[in-house]
Amino acid sequence: MEWSSTLLVLFLFFLTCIILNYMKIFKEKATLPPGPMPLPLLGNLLQINMSDIVSTLMKLKDKYGPVYTLYFGPKPGVVICGFKAIKEALIDQNDVFGDRGDYPVFLNFIGDHDIAFTNGESWKIRRRFAMMTLRNFGMGKRSIEERILEEAQYLIKEFKRTKGSPVNPTVYLARTVSNVICSIVYGNRFDYEDKKLAAITSSIYNNFCIMSSMWGTLYNMYPEFMEYVPGPHKKIKRNFQDIYDISDEFIKHHEKTLDPKNPRDYIDCFLIKMMEEMDNPDTAFYRKSLPRTIQNLVFGGTETVSTTLRYGILILMKYPEIAEIIQKEIDCVVGRDRSPSIADRNKMPYTEATIHEFMRICDIIPVSLPHSTSKDTVFRGFFIPKGTYVTPLLTSVHYDPEYYAEPNKFNPNNFLDDKGLFKKNDAHMPFGAGKRICLGESLARMELFLFFTSLMQNFTFKPTVAKDELDIRPTGTGLGSVPPKYKCCIIPR
Repeated sequence: MEWSSTLLVLFLFFLTCIILNYMKIFKEKATLPPGPMPLPLLGNLLQINMSDIVSTLMKLKDKYGPVYTLYFGPKPGVVICGFKAIKEALIDQNDVFGDRGDYPVFLNFIGDHDIAFTNGESWKIRRRFAMMTLRNFGMGKRSIEERILEEAQYLIKEFKRTKGSPVNPTVYLARTVSNVICSIVYGNRFDYEDKKLAAITSSIYNNFCIMSSMWGTLYNMYPEFMEYVPGPHKKIKRNFQDIYDISDEFIKHHEKTLDPKNPRDYIDCFLIKMMEEMDNPDTAFYRKSLPRTIQNLVFGGTETVSTTLRYGILILMKYPEIAEIIQKEIDCVVGRDRSPSIADRNKMPYTEATIHEFMRICDIIPVSLPHSTSKDTVFRGFFIPKGTYVTPLLTSVHYDPEYYAEPNKFNPNNFLDDKGLFKKNDAHMPFGAGKRICLGESLARMELFLFFTSLMQNFTFKPTVAKDELDIRPTGTGLGSVPPKYKCCIIPR
Protein backbone atom coordinates (compact mmCIF):
# COMPACT_ATOMS: atom_id res chain seq x y z
CA MET A 1 0.00 0.00 0.00
CA GLU A 2 2.87 2.33 0.94
CA TRP A 3 4.58 1.58 -2.40
CA SER A 4 1.44 2.34 -4.37
CA SER A 5 1.03 5.67 -2.54
CA THR A 6 4.66 6.57 -3.23
CA LEU A 7 4.32 5.73 -6.93
CA LEU A 8 1.13 7.78 -7.15
CA VAL A 9 2.86 10.78 -5.57
CA LEU A 10 5.80 10.42 -7.97
CA PHE A 11 3.47 10.10 -10.93
CA LEU A 12 1.54 13.22 -9.90
CA PHE A 13 4.82 15.08 -9.35
CA PHE A 14 6.16 14.25 -12.80
CA LEU A 15 2.80 14.95 -14.41
CA THR A 16 2.74 18.38 -12.74
CA CYS A 17 6.30 19.08 -13.95
CA ILE A 18 5.33 18.17 -17.52
CA ILE A 19 2.20 20.32 -17.41
CA LEU A 20 4.13 23.29 -15.99
CA ASN A 21 6.83 22.82 -18.61
CA TYR A 22 4.29 22.79 -21.42
CA MET A 23 2.65 25.92 -19.98
CA LYS A 24 6.08 27.59 -20.05
CA ILE A 25 6.64 26.46 -23.65
CA PHE A 26 3.24 27.73 -24.82
CA LYS A 27 3.92 31.08 -23.14
CA GLU A 28 7.32 31.35 -24.86
CA LYS A 29 6.02 30.32 -28.27
CA ALA A 30 3.15 32.83 -28.14
CA THR A 31 5.37 35.68 -29.34
CA LEU A 32 8.31 33.83 -30.89
CA PRO A 33 8.46 32.89 -34.60
CA PRO A 34 6.72 29.64 -35.63
CA GLY A 35 8.45 26.31 -35.32
CA PRO A 36 8.00 22.63 -34.47
CA MET A 37 6.49 21.77 -31.10
CA PRO A 38 9.21 20.80 -28.58
CA LEU A 39 9.11 18.20 -25.84
CA PRO A 40 9.86 19.08 -22.21
CA LEU A 41 13.63 18.95 -21.51
CA LEU A 42 14.34 17.30 -24.88
CA GLY A 43 13.29 20.31 -26.92
CA ASN A 44 13.27 19.51 -30.65
CA LEU A 45 15.89 16.77 -30.38
CA LEU A 46 13.66 14.21 -32.10
CA GLN A 47 13.15 16.50 -35.13
CA ILE A 48 16.90 17.01 -35.70
CA ASN A 49 19.11 14.73 -37.76
CA MET A 50 22.11 14.75 -35.44
CA SER A 51 24.51 13.55 -38.14
CA ASP A 52 23.42 16.31 -40.55
CA ILE A 53 21.95 19.22 -38.64
CA VAL A 54 22.26 21.55 -41.65
CA SER A 55 19.85 19.55 -43.81
CA THR A 56 17.36 19.57 -40.91
CA LEU A 57 17.58 23.33 -40.54
CA MET A 58 17.16 23.84 -44.29
CA LYS A 59 14.04 21.63 -44.37
CA LEU A 60 12.54 23.52 -41.43
CA LYS A 61 13.21 26.77 -43.33
CA ASP A 62 11.14 25.45 -46.23
CA LYS A 63 8.32 24.63 -43.84
CA TYR A 64 8.31 27.58 -41.43
CA GLY A 65 9.94 30.38 -43.43
CA PRO A 66 13.15 32.43 -43.08
CA VAL A 67 12.73 33.02 -39.32
CA TYR A 68 11.63 30.18 -37.06
CA THR A 69 11.98 28.89 -33.52
CA LEU A 70 13.83 25.71 -32.63
CA TYR A 71 14.53 24.37 -29.15
CA PHE A 72 18.19 23.38 -28.94
CA GLY A 73 17.63 21.47 -25.73
CA PRO A 74 15.23 22.92 -23.14
CA LYS A 75 15.68 26.57 -24.26
CA PRO A 76 14.22 28.19 -27.38
CA GLY A 77 16.44 29.58 -30.11
CA VAL A 78 15.70 31.50 -33.29
CA VAL A 79 17.07 30.38 -36.65
CA ILE A 80 17.48 33.08 -39.32
CA CYS A 81 17.74 32.02 -42.96
CA GLY A 82 18.44 33.58 -46.35
CA PHE A 83 20.64 36.53 -47.28
CA LYS A 84 18.03 39.24 -46.76
CA ALA A 85 16.99 38.12 -43.26
CA ILE A 86 20.57 37.48 -42.10
CA LYS A 87 21.75 40.84 -43.46
CA GLU A 88 18.85 42.52 -41.69
CA ALA A 89 19.85 40.91 -38.39
CA LEU A 90 23.67 40.81 -38.41
CA ILE A 91 24.40 44.00 -40.36
CA ASP A 92 21.39 46.33 -40.21
CA GLN A 93 20.68 45.46 -36.53
CA ASN A 94 24.16 44.39 -35.48
CA ASP A 95 23.88 46.01 -32.03
CA VAL A 96 20.84 43.85 -31.25
CA PHE A 97 22.09 40.57 -32.76
CA GLY A 98 25.82 41.06 -32.15
CA ASP A 99 26.22 39.26 -28.82
CA ARG A 100 27.68 35.76 -28.76
CA GLY A 101 25.36 32.92 -27.78
CA ASP A 102 26.55 30.18 -25.42
CA TYR A 103 28.68 27.64 -27.25
CA PRO A 104 29.72 25.03 -24.69
CA VAL A 105 32.14 23.07 -26.95
CA PHE A 106 34.39 26.13 -26.76
CA LEU A 107 33.15 28.20 -23.83
CA ASN A 108 33.31 25.39 -21.26
CA PHE A 109 37.03 24.96 -21.95
CA ILE A 110 38.00 28.60 -22.48
CA GLY A 111 35.92 30.50 -19.94
CA ASP A 112 35.32 34.23 -20.09
CA HIS A 113 38.86 35.01 -21.22
CA ASP A 114 38.97 35.00 -25.02
CA ILE A 115 38.18 37.04 -28.16
CA ALA A 116 35.51 34.91 -29.83
CA PHE A 117 33.02 33.25 -27.48
CA THR A 118 32.28 35.83 -24.80
CA ASN A 119 30.56 39.22 -24.47
CA GLY A 120 31.06 42.44 -22.60
CA GLU A 121 33.63 45.21 -22.55
CA SER A 122 36.63 42.92 -21.95
CA TRP A 123 35.80 40.98 -25.12
CA LYS A 124 35.61 44.21 -27.14
CA ILE A 125 38.94 45.43 -25.79
CA ARG A 126 40.73 42.12 -26.45
CA ARG A 127 39.27 41.87 -29.95
CA ARG A 128 40.38 45.41 -30.87
CA PHE A 129 43.82 44.67 -29.50
CA ALA A 130 44.09 41.41 -31.47
CA MET A 131 43.06 43.12 -34.72
CA MET A 132 45.52 45.96 -34.19
CA THR A 133 48.34 43.55 -33.34
CA LEU A 134 47.68 41.35 -36.37
CA ARG A 135 47.77 44.43 -38.59
CA ASN A 136 51.00 45.64 -36.98
CA PHE A 137 52.58 42.28 -37.79
CA GLY A 138 51.55 42.48 -41.41
CA MET A 139 47.97 41.24 -41.83
CA GLY A 140 46.88 42.63 -45.18
CA LYS A 141 50.35 43.98 -45.95
CA ARG A 142 53.33 43.03 -48.12
CA SER A 143 55.28 41.57 -45.19
CA ILE A 144 52.71 38.85 -44.48
CA GLU A 145 52.38 38.17 -48.21
CA GLU A 146 56.10 37.34 -48.28
CA ARG A 147 55.66 35.10 -45.22
CA ILE A 148 52.82 33.19 -46.93
CA LEU A 149 54.82 32.77 -50.14
CA GLU A 150 57.80 31.53 -48.14
CA GLU A 151 55.60 28.94 -46.48
CA ALA A 152 54.16 27.98 -49.87
CA GLN A 153 57.67 27.08 -51.02
CA TYR A 154 58.11 24.75 -48.05
CA LEU A 155 54.81 23.06 -48.97
CA ILE A 156 55.84 22.73 -52.62
CA LYS A 157 59.05 20.98 -51.55
CA GLU A 158 57.08 18.59 -49.35
CA PHE A 159 54.66 17.76 -52.16
CA LYS A 160 57.52 17.15 -54.59
CA ARG A 161 58.94 14.59 -52.16
CA THR A 162 55.80 12.47 -52.55
CA LYS A 163 57.00 11.69 -56.14
CA GLY A 164 53.44 11.31 -57.37
CA SER A 165 52.52 8.52 -54.96
CA PRO A 166 49.04 8.66 -53.37
CA VAL A 167 48.93 10.85 -50.24
CA ASN A 168 46.35 12.41 -47.98
CA PRO A 169 47.04 16.18 -48.15
CA THR A 170 45.34 16.97 -44.83
CA VAL A 171 48.42 17.08 -42.60
CA TYR A 172 50.54 18.93 -45.17
CA LEU A 173 47.99 21.70 -45.64
CA ALA A 174 47.23 22.05 -41.93
CA ARG A 175 50.89 22.47 -40.97
CA THR A 176 51.52 24.94 -43.79
CA VAL A 177 48.56 27.18 -42.96
CA SER A 178 49.15 26.92 -39.20
CA ASN A 179 52.74 28.07 -39.61
CA VAL A 180 51.58 31.46 -40.90
CA ILE A 181 49.50 32.33 -37.83
CA CYS A 182 52.05 30.65 -35.53
CA SER A 183 54.78 32.93 -36.88
CA ILE A 184 52.68 35.94 -35.86
CA VAL A 185 51.64 34.56 -32.47
CA TYR A 186 54.76 32.70 -31.33
CA GLY A 187 57.35 34.59 -33.35
CA ASN A 188 58.61 31.75 -35.52
CA ARG A 189 57.50 29.02 -37.88
CA PHE A 190 57.95 25.34 -37.07
CA ASP A 191 59.72 22.68 -39.05
CA TYR A 192 57.10 20.31 -40.48
CA GLU A 193 58.44 17.48 -38.35
CA ASP A 194 58.34 19.52 -35.14
CA LYS A 195 56.32 17.75 -32.46
CA LYS A 196 54.79 21.03 -31.26
CA LEU A 197 53.39 21.81 -34.71
CA ALA A 198 52.09 18.25 -35.02
CA ALA A 199 50.38 18.56 -31.63
CA ILE A 200 48.83 21.93 -32.50
CA THR A 201 47.42 20.86 -35.86
CA SER A 202 46.22 17.43 -34.72
CA SER A 203 44.49 18.93 -31.67
CA ILE A 204 42.74 21.52 -33.83
CA TYR A 205 41.75 19.00 -36.50
CA ASN A 206 40.45 16.46 -33.98
CA ASN A 207 38.40 19.06 -32.11
CA PHE A 208 37.02 20.45 -35.37
CA CYS A 209 35.87 16.94 -36.36
CA ILE A 210 34.34 16.21 -32.94
CA MET A 211 32.56 19.57 -32.82
CA SER A 212 31.23 19.00 -36.33
CA SER A 213 29.80 15.60 -35.44
CA MET A 214 26.72 14.41 -33.59
CA TRP A 215 28.75 14.47 -30.36
CA GLY A 216 29.54 18.16 -30.68
CA THR A 217 25.91 19.02 -31.41
CA LEU A 218 24.67 17.02 -28.42
CA TYR A 219 27.26 18.62 -26.16
CA ASN A 220 26.10 22.09 -27.17
CA MET A 221 22.47 21.15 -26.51
CA TYR A 222 22.93 19.26 -23.20
CA PRO A 223 26.39 20.16 -21.82
CA GLU A 224 25.67 19.22 -18.19
CA PHE A 225 24.24 15.83 -19.14
CA MET A 226 26.98 15.07 -21.70
CA GLU A 227 29.67 15.51 -19.05
CA TYR A 228 28.53 12.13 -17.69
CA VAL A 229 28.22 10.39 -21.07
CA PRO A 230 31.25 8.63 -22.61
CA GLY A 231 32.16 9.48 -26.19
CA PRO A 232 34.60 11.41 -28.41
CA HIS A 233 33.48 14.72 -26.86
CA LYS A 234 35.43 13.75 -23.75
CA LYS A 235 38.63 14.40 -25.73
CA ILE A 236 37.84 18.07 -26.38
CA LYS A 237 39.35 19.25 -23.10
CA ARG A 238 42.57 17.32 -23.65
CA ASN A 239 42.94 18.71 -27.15
CA PHE A 240 42.51 22.26 -25.87
CA GLN A 241 44.98 21.60 -23.08
CA ASP A 242 47.65 20.45 -25.55
CA ILE A 243 47.59 23.89 -27.19
CA TYR A 244 47.51 25.68 -23.82
CA ASP A 245 50.57 23.72 -22.66
CA ILE A 246 52.53 24.61 -25.80
CA SER A 247 51.49 28.26 -25.51
CA ASP A 248 52.53 28.34 -21.85
CA GLU A 249 56.04 27.18 -22.82
CA PHE A 250 56.35 30.03 -25.29
CA ILE A 251 54.87 32.56 -22.85
CA LYS A 252 57.39 31.63 -20.14
CA HIS A 253 60.27 32.02 -22.61
CA HIS A 254 58.88 35.36 -23.78
CA GLU A 255 58.56 36.59 -20.19
CA LYS A 256 62.26 35.91 -19.63
CA THR A 257 63.44 37.49 -22.89
CA LEU A 258 60.95 40.34 -23.27
CA ASP A 259 62.18 43.70 -24.53
CA PRO A 260 59.25 46.12 -24.16
CA LYS A 261 60.73 48.44 -26.77
CA ASN A 262 61.00 45.72 -29.43
CA PRO A 263 57.99 43.38 -29.43
CA ARG A 264 58.61 40.31 -31.56
CA ASP A 265 55.11 38.88 -31.87
CA TYR A 266 51.58 38.72 -30.45
CA ILE A 267 52.76 37.23 -27.14
CA ASP A 268 55.21 40.08 -26.55
CA CYS A 269 52.56 42.68 -27.35
CA PHE A 270 50.12 41.05 -24.92
CA LEU A 271 52.74 40.85 -22.14
CA ILE A 272 53.58 44.54 -22.65
CA LYS A 273 49.88 45.38 -22.42
CA MET A 274 49.67 43.38 -19.18
CA MET A 275 52.54 45.44 -17.74
CA GLU A 276 50.91 48.70 -18.80
CA GLU A 277 47.62 47.78 -17.10
CA MET A 278 49.09 46.12 -14.03
CA ASP A 279 47.33 48.57 -11.70
CA ASN A 280 43.97 48.38 -13.47
CA PRO A 281 41.68 46.04 -11.49
CA ASP A 282 39.31 45.74 -14.47
CA THR A 283 41.97 45.02 -17.07
CA ALA A 284 41.14 42.68 -19.95
CA PHE A 285 44.80 41.63 -20.14
CA TYR A 286 45.92 39.05 -17.60
CA ARG A 287 47.91 35.83 -17.63
CA LYS A 288 45.01 33.40 -18.03
CA SER A 289 43.52 35.26 -20.98
CA LEU A 290 46.73 35.10 -23.04
CA PRO A 291 46.75 31.34 -23.86
CA ARG A 292 42.98 31.51 -24.42
CA THR A 293 43.27 34.26 -27.03
CA ILE A 294 46.20 32.40 -28.60
CA GLN A 295 43.97 29.36 -28.91
CA ASN A 296 41.32 31.43 -30.71
CA LEU A 297 43.85 32.84 -33.17
CA VAL A 298 45.61 29.55 -33.89
CA PHE A 299 42.39 27.53 -34.21
CA GLY A 300 40.71 30.09 -36.46
CA GLY A 301 43.89 30.74 -38.41
CA THR A 302 44.50 27.07 -39.14
CA GLU A 303 41.37 25.04 -39.70
CA THR A 304 39.13 27.11 -41.96
CA VAL A 305 41.80 27.92 -44.58
CA SER A 306 43.37 24.45 -44.58
CA THR A 307 39.93 22.81 -44.82
CA THR A 308 38.96 25.07 -47.73
CA LEU A 309 42.20 24.21 -49.56
CA ARG A 310 41.63 20.52 -48.91
CA TYR A 311 38.07 20.78 -50.16
CA GLY A 312 39.19 22.81 -53.19
CA ILE A 313 41.68 20.16 -54.31
CA LEU A 314 38.97 17.50 -54.04
CA ILE A 315 36.53 19.54 -56.11
CA LEU A 316 39.06 20.27 -58.85
CA MET A 317 39.85 16.57 -59.16
CA LYS A 318 36.16 16.05 -59.81
CA TYR A 319 36.10 18.92 -62.32
CA PRO A 320 39.52 18.77 -64.07
CA GLU A 321 38.28 21.01 -66.89
CA ILE A 322 38.02 23.86 -64.37
CA ALA A 323 41.52 23.12 -63.10
CA GLU A 324 42.85 23.40 -66.65
CA ILE A 325 41.29 26.84 -67.13
CA ILE A 326 42.85 28.02 -63.87
CA GLN A 327 46.28 26.73 -64.81
CA LYS A 328 46.10 28.44 -68.21
CA GLU A 329 45.23 31.72 -66.47
CA ILE A 330 48.11 31.29 -64.02
CA ASP A 331 50.54 30.51 -66.87
CA CYS A 332 49.37 33.58 -68.77
CA VAL A 333 49.50 36.05 -65.87
CA VAL A 334 52.20 34.66 -63.57
CA GLY A 335 54.13 32.21 -65.72
CA ARG A 336 56.41 29.55 -64.27
CA ASP A 337 59.48 31.62 -63.32
CA ARG A 338 58.15 33.58 -60.34
CA SER A 339 55.74 33.16 -57.46
CA PRO A 340 52.24 34.64 -57.67
CA SER A 341 51.49 37.84 -55.78
CA ILE A 342 48.41 39.60 -54.48
CA ALA A 343 48.91 42.14 -57.26
CA ASP A 344 48.07 39.34 -59.73
CA ARG A 345 44.64 38.80 -58.25
CA ASN A 346 42.89 41.51 -60.27
CA LYS A 347 44.31 40.01 -63.47
CA MET A 348 43.07 36.49 -62.65
CA PRO A 349 39.25 36.71 -62.51
CA TYR A 350 38.59 33.02 -63.15
CA THR A 351 40.94 31.90 -60.36
CA GLU A 352 39.46 34.45 -57.97
CA ALA A 353 35.93 33.37 -58.93
CA THR A 354 36.81 29.72 -58.35
CA ILE A 355 38.18 30.46 -54.88
CA HIS A 356 34.98 32.31 -54.00
CA GLU A 357 32.97 29.38 -55.33
CA PHE A 358 35.04 27.03 -53.17
CA MET A 359 34.10 29.06 -50.11
CA ARG A 360 30.44 29.10 -51.13
CA ILE A 361 29.94 25.46 -52.05
CA CYS A 362 32.18 24.07 -49.27
CA ASP A 363 30.38 26.20 -46.71
CA ILE A 364 33.01 25.44 -44.03
CA ILE A 365 31.05 27.04 -41.15
CA PRO A 366 27.46 26.31 -42.28
CA VAL A 367 25.52 27.54 -39.24
CA SER A 368 27.90 30.29 -38.18
CA LEU A 369 28.83 30.59 -34.54
CA PRO A 370 25.76 31.32 -32.41
CA HIS A 371 24.62 34.86 -31.71
CA SER A 372 22.39 36.20 -28.97
CA THR A 373 20.10 39.21 -28.66
CA SER A 374 21.51 42.00 -26.51
CA LYS A 375 18.05 43.37 -25.69
CA ASP A 376 14.36 42.73 -26.31
CA THR A 377 13.55 43.33 -29.94
CA VAL A 378 10.89 42.86 -32.61
CA PHE A 379 12.23 41.17 -35.73
CA ARG A 380 9.99 40.70 -38.76
CA GLY A 381 6.92 41.03 -36.58
CA PHE A 382 8.04 38.59 -33.86
CA PHE A 383 9.01 39.55 -30.32
CA ILE A 384 12.40 38.11 -29.41
CA PRO A 385 13.47 38.53 -25.75
CA LYS A 386 16.93 39.62 -24.63
CA GLY A 387 19.37 36.71 -24.39
CA THR A 388 17.64 34.57 -27.02
CA TYR A 389 19.99 32.14 -28.77
CA VAL A 390 20.18 33.06 -32.48
CA THR A 391 21.49 30.80 -35.26
CA PRO A 392 22.33 32.52 -38.56
CA LEU A 393 22.12 29.67 -41.09
CA LEU A 394 24.93 30.66 -43.48
CA THR A 395 24.19 27.66 -45.71
CA SER A 396 20.90 29.31 -46.59
CA VAL A 397 22.85 32.37 -47.77
CA HIS A 398 25.32 30.41 -49.88
CA TYR A 399 22.56 28.28 -51.39
CA ASP A 400 20.00 31.06 -51.72
CA PRO A 401 18.22 30.57 -55.09
CA GLU A 402 17.54 34.31 -55.30
CA TYR A 403 21.28 34.90 -55.70
CA TYR A 404 22.52 31.67 -57.30
CA ALA A 405 20.76 30.22 -60.35
CA GLU A 406 21.82 26.64 -59.58
CA PRO A 407 22.92 26.78 -55.95
CA ASN A 408 23.70 23.07 -55.62
CA LYS A 409 26.03 23.05 -58.61
CA PHE A 410 29.71 24.05 -58.44
CA ASN A 411 30.09 26.88 -60.91
CA PRO A 412 32.75 29.65 -60.83
CA ASN A 413 30.52 31.66 -63.18
CA ASN A 414 28.53 32.60 -60.08
CA PHE A 415 31.27 35.19 -59.54
CA LEU A 416 31.89 36.26 -63.16
CA ASP A 417 30.01 38.79 -65.26
CA ASP A 418 29.14 38.36 -68.93
CA LYS A 419 32.56 39.76 -69.88
CA GLY A 420 34.41 37.19 -67.79
CA LEU A 421 35.39 39.72 -65.13
CA PHE A 422 35.15 38.96 -61.43
CA LYS A 423 31.97 40.21 -59.76
CA LYS A 424 31.05 40.20 -56.12
CA ASN A 425 27.91 38.53 -54.85
CA ASP A 426 26.32 39.98 -51.73
CA ALA A 427 25.14 36.52 -50.69
CA HIS A 428 28.65 35.41 -49.79
CA MET A 429 29.40 35.30 -46.06
CA PRO A 430 32.02 32.59 -45.43
CA PHE A 431 33.49 34.67 -42.57
CA GLY A 432 30.17 35.67 -41.05
CA ALA A 433 28.89 39.25 -40.95
CA GLY A 434 28.47 42.20 -38.63
CA LYS A 435 30.61 42.95 -35.61
CA ARG A 436 31.29 39.24 -35.04
CA ILE A 437 32.84 38.76 -38.48
CA CYS A 438 36.08 36.77 -38.39
CA LEU A 439 38.88 39.17 -37.43
CA GLY A 440 41.34 37.27 -39.64
CA GLU A 441 39.27 37.58 -42.83
CA SER A 442 41.83 39.59 -44.81
CA LEU A 443 44.63 37.20 -43.84
CA ALA A 444 42.52 34.16 -44.78
CA ARG A 445 41.62 35.59 -48.19
CA MET A 446 45.27 36.36 -48.89
CA GLU A 447 46.32 32.85 -47.84
CA LEU A 448 43.68 31.18 -49.99
CA PHE A 449 44.74 33.05 -53.11
CA LEU A 450 48.51 32.69 -52.65
CA PHE A 451 48.52 29.06 -51.49
CA PHE A 452 46.01 27.96 -54.09
CA THR A 453 47.70 29.67 -57.05
CA SER A 454 51.14 28.48 -55.91
CA LEU A 455 49.92 24.89 -55.81
CA MET A 456 48.12 25.05 -59.14
CA GLN A 457 51.14 26.73 -60.72
CA ASN A 458 53.36 23.81 -59.72
CA PHE A 459 51.13 20.73 -59.61
CA THR A 460 48.23 18.84 -61.10
CA PHE A 461 46.21 16.84 -58.58
CA LYS A 462 45.02 13.44 -59.77
CA PRO A 463 42.44 11.28 -57.97
CA THR A 464 43.13 7.66 -57.09
CA VAL A 465 39.65 6.68 -58.30
CA ALA A 466 37.54 7.67 -61.29
CA LYS A 467 36.42 11.29 -60.97
CA ASP A 468 32.76 10.24 -61.06
CA GLU A 469 33.37 8.20 -57.92
CA LEU A 470 34.61 11.20 -55.94
CA ASP A 471 32.15 12.21 -53.24
CA ILE A 472 32.37 15.86 -52.21
CA ARG A 473 29.59 15.74 -49.63
CA PRO A 474 30.77 16.68 -46.12
CA THR A 475 31.14 13.99 -43.47
CA GLY A 476 30.12 16.30 -40.64
CA THR A 477 27.89 19.35 -40.43
CA GLY A 478 27.79 20.68 -36.90
CA LEU A 479 30.34 23.42 -36.27
CA GLY A 480 31.85 22.82 -39.69
CA SER A 481 31.51 20.98 -42.96
CA VAL A 482 34.28 18.38 -42.89
CA PRO A 483 35.34 17.13 -46.33
CA PRO A 484 35.61 13.37 -46.79
CA LYS A 485 39.06 11.87 -46.44
CA TYR A 486 40.79 11.16 -49.72
CA LYS A 487 44.15 10.49 -51.32
CA CYS A 488 45.53 12.08 -54.43
CA CYS A 489 48.60 11.91 -56.65
CA ILE A 490 50.43 15.24 -56.77
CA ILE A 491 52.04 15.48 -60.20
CA PRO A 492 54.61 18.25 -60.87
CA ARG A 493 53.85 20.29 -63.97
